[in-house]
Amino acid sequence: MAANPIAELPELLAIASEILDNASARFVEGLGAPSAVTKGRNDFATELDLELERTVSDGLARRTGIEVHGEEFGGPQLTSGTAWVLDPIDGTFNYSSGHPLSGMLLALVRDGEPVLGLTWLPILGQRYAAVRGGPVLLNGKPLAPLPPAKLADSMIGFGAFNVDSDGRIPGRFRFDLLGPLSRLSSRVRMHGSTGIDLAFTAAGVLGGAIVFGHHPWDNAAGVALVRAAGGVVTDLAGEPWTITSGSVLAAAPGVHEELLEMICTVADPPTAEEG
Repeated sequence: MAANPIAELPELLAIASEILDNASARFVEGLGAPSAVTKGRNDFATELDLELERTVSDGLARRTGIEVHGEEFGGPQLTSGTAWVLDPIDGTFNYSSGHPLSGMLLALVRDGEPVLGLTWLPILGQRYAAVRGGPVLLNGKPLAPLPPAKLADSMIGFGAFNVDSDGRIPGRFRFDLLGPLSRLSSRVRMHGSTGIDLAFTAAGVLGGAIVFGHHPWDNAAGVALVRAAGGVVTDLAGEPWTITSGSVLAAAPGVHEELLEMICTVADPPTAEEG
């Protein structure tokens, strides 16, 4: 690797892209893989999750010398130092059901800050990637930065929920956002994949995304993409997003301000961070 930490990022991006490209055929082949490991209520992993995480993690560690923190097997802490953060299959329910909206997420994090983001959607034939500072690349071609936009003209990605669920961000709070959001946005979309919501926001397909999850492997790659595109990323309370944030609010300039105002008028947004 080059000595200059900024200069080395394109090289790391090229290596990571090649590794994900090599794993893409196996990802497509395994679409519809059944659940194999139950991780908690309404959460599971497929055997392919485990296989892909091992394969990609081994390649990254061997070729870059940087440790990997994966969804299935864990890894180094992420608030200091440098590490890859990997979700081998984002949108596991979709994937296991044969639904095409699923992908592989990978970010490079330095001292808790995502400096590289990759979202590979092999079934859709789309590869999103960015180095900190941009631009966002779609299948290797740069996308234009996000222009200011209005919520009324934007589709918004919305995290899935069960209205009766408890937890960090209760289902009732999520439900209470839907009505006001539907009045302000031209369309609300639930894709069942945080990675897709954030990648589509970075590309300007969506005007923004409301993410209730807190896991770094779900969020870090997409946060890197949206920031590289010139979007705004905070948590639902409007605090700057960090690797320990408990939620994500990502949107184009202008749309983010309107979304945050809407959220804050509905209720006090959850502010708890996850260690």
